Amino acid sequence: MFHHCLKKVFVILLVTGFSGYAQDLKLQYNQPAVEWTEALPIGNGTLGAMVFGRVDSELIQLNEATLWSGGPVQKNVNPDAFKNLALIREALRNEDFEKAYQLTKNMQGAYSESFMPLGDLILKQDFGGQKTDSYNRSLDLQTGLATTDFKVGGVNYKREIFASAPAQCIVIKLSADQVKKLSVTLDATSLLRNEKSINDKALVLKGKAPSHSDPNYIDYNKEPIVYEDPSGCRGMRFELIIKPVIKDGEISADGNKLVIKNASEILLFVSAATSFNGFDKCPDSQGKNEHQLAENPIKKAVGKKYDNLLKEHITDFQKLFNRVSLKLNENETSKANLATDIRLEHYAKGENDAGLEALFFQFGRYLLISSSRTHNTPANLQGIWNNKLRAPWSSNYTTNINLQMNYWPVESGNLSELFFPLDEFIKNVSVTGAETAKSYYHANGWVLHHNSDIWAMTNPVGDFGKGDPMWANWYMGANWLSRHLWEHYEYTGDTAYLRKVYPIIKGAAEFSLEWLQKDKDGYLVTMPSTSPENMFYYDGKKKGTVTTASTMDIGIIKDLFENTVEASKVLNIDLEFRKKVDKAGSELLPFQIGSKGQLLEWYKDFEEEDPHHRHTSHLYALHPANLISPLKTPELADAAKKTLELRGDDGTGWSLAWKVNMWARLLDGNHAYRLFKNQLRLTKENNTEYSRHGGCYPNLFDAHPPFQIDGNFAGTAGVIEMLLQSQNKEIHLLPALPDAWADGEIKGIKAKGNFTVDIKWNNGKMSQAKVLSNNDGICTIRSAEPFIIEKLNIKSEKSSIGYTATFNTKKGTNYNILPL
Repeated sequence: MFHHCLKKVFVILLVTGFSGYAQDLKLQYNQPAVEWTEALPIGNGTLGAMVFGRVDSELIQLNEATLWSGGPVQKNVNPDAFKNLALIREALRNEDFEKAYQLTKNMQGAYSESFMPLGDLILKQDFGGQKTDSYNRSLDLQTGLATTDFKVGGVNYKREIFASAPAQCIVIKLSADQVKKLSVTLDATSLLRNEKSINDKALVLKGKAPSHSDPNYIDYNKEPIVYEDPSGCRGMRFELIIKPVIKDGEISADGNKLVIKNASEILLFVSAATSFNGFDKCPDSQGKNEHQLAENPIKKAVGKKYDNLLKEHITDFQKLFNRVSLKLNENETSKANLATDIRLEHYAKGENDAGLEALFFQFGRYLLISSSRTHNTPANLQGIWNNKLRAPWSSNYTTNINLQMNYWPVESGNLSELFFPLDEFIKNVSVTGAETAKSYYHANGWVLHHNSDIWAMTNPVGDFGKGDPMWANWYMGANWLSRHLWEHYEYTGDTAYLRKVYPIIKGAAEFSLEWLQKDKDGYLVTMPSTSPENMFYYDGKKKGTVTTASTMDIGIIKDLFENTVEASKVLNIDLEFRKKVDKAGSELLPFQIGSKGQLLEWYKDFEEEDPHHRHTSHLYALHPANLISPLKTPELADAAKKTLELRGDDGTGWSLAWKVNMWARLLDGNHAYRLFKNQLRLTKENNTEYSRHGGCYPNLFDAHPPFQIDGNFAGTAGVIEMLLQSQNKEIHLLPALPDAWADGEIKGIKAKGNFTVDIKWNNGKMSQAKVLSNNDGICTIRSAEPFIIEKLNIKSEKSSIGYTATFNTKKGTNYNILPL
């Protein structure tokens, strides 16, 4: 009895992370999922599952992060592309936008490949039509454990499922409170070509992904283009294994299904692997064996007790998850006992629920932990969760905003270790991007357009001229991704890492130097150029897309050049190249303010075809960059504010999230919060009561719609931006705290300079903060109210915005900050 109590105490401490208080960290529902966007996601970074919680026929939809269509990209897929470049530039100098548009189509290549669904695991239990009582299903964000409980015929049944990173498999436990009451038929299906068999009392599904998959917005009746593939290595193999281990009862085969009868407990071990062998290698090469990769984790896991597997999983998961906690308005009546979909309905009707807002924040961190732990394979447009053969936008890597959004909270949200998949992916596209730069543009360095995939495709997509240059012919992906390399250094202070990635950052700058052209006034501009994915009017009511020097281009290149210069200074290398970049940066076309007081989107004051367009690309300089800010450039900050006002407060899920971050950068917490609330607008599939606006689904997935995970990640980042910013080499405490969050506390978030920050506030004002220095270095604190650095006895001084204080820090030392 004493041992049992100790075990319960250990589990409670493990789940709470010794934090001393219980957070509202559970998604829960009173009925099974009907739609995929009602199912609950679990993942170990490689294997993902959507748990529906059905009683008679449980559906667990499965994914494997590396299962994609296609194969390594072909070099120089459009050898005629370059001859169009000079003609496009000539047309743009003559402001013949239509001619430039048509010529730009000639510079497109193949479509990128698609993330594929692995399959479905189906668990059938025949209850003879008996009524289900006491139903509940839940997902605990702090443990990554999805649970379904229900009662049938006087028997309480429970299903527990988690995706273990240490065990590299999914573990499912089926139990009942009476012995020998578990009779289950196991089946597996896949939308991909496959063969199914029973092997050593395990269900095995082997298959192959398509050699190519057109995007879902392409005509289904259209014959896909056939690529010449001399290597014959397009089409990735995969294998899925489901291995049951039972207590009592018996297992038998029924064709290609497994039948378990009269068991008292059932453990299912689910593993999968593919023949993916790197972005530049044939999946069949170098002895890659997906069978062994799928089988080995199961061989190890089946020899362990369930409790030990669960403990290892929770310990691993909480090492990451428990670093950050958020409490908001604890005096508010908690709604944590309500079903999550009911909470969302109440929220939609205007009821306050700060606990739901904190839950959404932590859900983003949960999803990143669950989807970003696989080499060379960052979280895609849907993380690692996709049930469609033709996924929305191929569930690939959209690099004109969406891939980057996925990783906005990775540093500030104290999950820096999870950056490595994106880091490796950037290295991969820098290799293929160098070939694209050479073959398409006869340029040095590397380039990445708006779409990529696991094979590191970098060419402008569009089926060789059938794509719209409005989105296909965008040239800034390499530059934007290089910001992530620089930010990883800024947050960690790891100069050895910066030295490794500096050539990649430099390569992006080299391409940009060659891409820039002089305009008639002597400024450096980009041509051709677009502002994703918007259009403008010219000559009356003509619509244009391809133009000169979109503000986004100028902002991204200016940001890249500044970061390149700073990186070379930190490393004390490349002086001549630094001077060249610095000079070019000073010659870039300046940001311009239009007739409405807005930051111009293009090089002229064109009218937008869609004034409320979801993209706010021309505000890149405000966020994620820091070229425009109320502190450094107040006039441009006012113009950015006017731009946001003109764009409006509506939008798709991810667009709302970007605007949250932008309003926070403008230090307007109430406006940021208004848009954050819109992110939590309940959206339901096939339900007219909740229209298909941007918001979130019942399982808190971001609703573009359809589902895009970037809104979840950017929403999490936006909350941090409201509570902490570390721009301008300083830590700004509560820079955009909304009035709605009168009281709260956040712990464990990160600031640039490798500082860990805790902040507590009451009645809208900071009551205490703690800064842990993880490196030696100078720290500057900014706050709205005067404060003192305790022990050092350093008092803040009045600044143009709030109060500041600067002090030297020592590694491993905490510094308490108190209001005066």
